[in-house]
Amino acid sequence: MTVAVPALAQTTTAPAQTSPSAAQTAAPAGADPAQVAPAEAAAAQPATASQVAQVVDSQWATYDKDGNGSLSKAEFSEWMVALKAQTDPSAKAESADTKKWVGTAFAQADTDKSKSLSKSEVTGFLTAGQG
Repeated sequence: MTVAVPALAQTTTAPAQTSPSAAQTAAPAGADPAQVAPAEAAAAQPATASQVAQVVDSQWATYDKDGNGSLSKAEFSEWMVALKAQTDPSAKAESADTKKWVGTAFAQADTDKSKSLSKSEVTGFLTAGQG
């Protein structure tokens, strides 16, 4: 089963179809995405694995609420729902579809089945399918 996630891209790149956008992840909460990424940047390519890793590293502390160096399902869910909501404003954390989507995404990202995610697991998940 494949989970579609908005593309992870630098603020100068456009979203692809498999991971969150760095323009979205790098933006402060409540920031206007139009102010973060200029309109002409929309035609750029997806982020590289290195760029994805930089965004994950820069945003990690925001979502690792307990500071233990890994993300619980709840912490991961908060991050993914925030990203999804930026590309799909109708996405709601409490909806059954969103909960199912996040659950599937977490299961795919948790490659070692530890019930928590490391930075490398999140980075790998967000870059999967980007060739």
